[in-house]
Amino acid sequence: MAAEREFDVVLFGATGFVGKLTAEYLAGGAGDGARIALAGRSQEKLERVRAELGQGAAGWPLIVADSADQASLAEMAARASTIATTVGPYRKYGMGLLEACARAGTHYADLTGEPLFMREAIDRFDAAARESGARIVHNCGFDSIPSDIGVLLLHEATGELEQTTLVVRRVKGGISGGTLDSLRGQIDEVRADRSLLKILGDPYALSPDRAAEPDLGQERELRGAEYSPELRTWFGPFVMAPVNTRVVRRSNALQQWAYGRRFRYREVMAFGDGIGGRARALALAGGIGTVIAGMAMPPARLVLDRMLPAPGEGPKEKLVRTGFYDIEIHTRTPPGERWVCHVAARGDPGYGATSVLLGESALCLAMDGERLPQRAGVLTPATAMGSVLAERLRAAGHTFDVSRVT
Repeated sequence: MAAEREFDVVLFGATGFVGKLTAEYLAGGAGDGARIALAGRSQEKLERVRAELGQGAAGWPLIVADSADQASLAEMAARASTIATTVGPYRKYGMGLLEACARAGTHYADLTGEPLFMREAIDRFDAAARESGARIVHNCGFDSIPSDIGVLLLHEATGELEQTTLVVRRVKGGISGGTLDSLRGQIDEVRADRSLLKILGDPYALSPDRAAEPDLGQERELRGAEYSPELRTWFGPFVMAPVNTRVVRRSNALQQWAYGRRFRYREVMAFGDGIGGRARALALAGGIGTVIAGMAMPPARLVLDRMLPAPGEGPKEKLVRTGFYDIEIHTRTPPGERWVCHVAARGDPGYGATSVLLGESALCLAMDGERLPQRAGVLTPATAMGSVLAERLRAAGHTFDVSRVT
């Protein structure tokens, strides 16, 4: 990548809900030395956003670019060290920017939770990004930094890992309209091309070498309720597990299976002990199934679309600020030791917390290059930024604490 670009970070999609929150975070947390620009389709809207950010962002340049205009994307990529984008669904709107960054040697961070988009990005642009030196990093929000960085820190503390389970202990936040729109898009694609189910159903769908992956028989997501005698709680499904687990497994493979060839990983939610815990776990499993089935049926989708948030919509400001997540990642090592990584943050997971995660990811890629793992291509948060990102997030108030369970 060119040694010097006009901007350290360009935030593309700065006028959307999450884009505004990320811009607000950067205005307060980027520091005086960071060269930030805001980008989007509308000059007028960009000016309004910048004006709302206060004096710290008053001098930030504005860039007009459109996901449908490849020339504008290429020009923007050539001016930036790193582009952070909130413009999704990414399979629909994001491939042009990703291509521009991969070819220009521009680092890239997004918030996608779309395995089909990620698989296509790997197949089409990993080689170009490796050649140009670009770090293309998907999943730089609640999808999937807590999972990916948490497991990496466990590995760095203990070495080889075996059975590893992420347990969401507590969470408070709104439903993301953008995430729902991505789900709608994937459902529509599968209805049009059933062969895509093979990718979505493959636990190692994002692996750089699928044939080299182990078949351990425990990679499928939990769909019902399961009791954990060890943690004395009922487990239910975690809606983000189908994305996060594949990202973590890709990180293992990109590091030459450093977590171990017996590494098994899954993600669940905890619902407490007793009959009540089991009932809550089953209720969530049924609710997730109902929403997915409803989105696949046009009459039901019309009803759901009226009830659920639209793309670009977000929760009220109070929930953005007062939401939180509290997660434990439990693992066992080959000698039988038990370790846990506690991951927590304030702010609605998909909005308030995610704006910090994306903002710090962009700053990390732009400002910490000499400290980062010497990799390029289509990467993951763990393989692109690793513990350097964890340091930044701890300084920003997020928790990543590893300890041995005695």
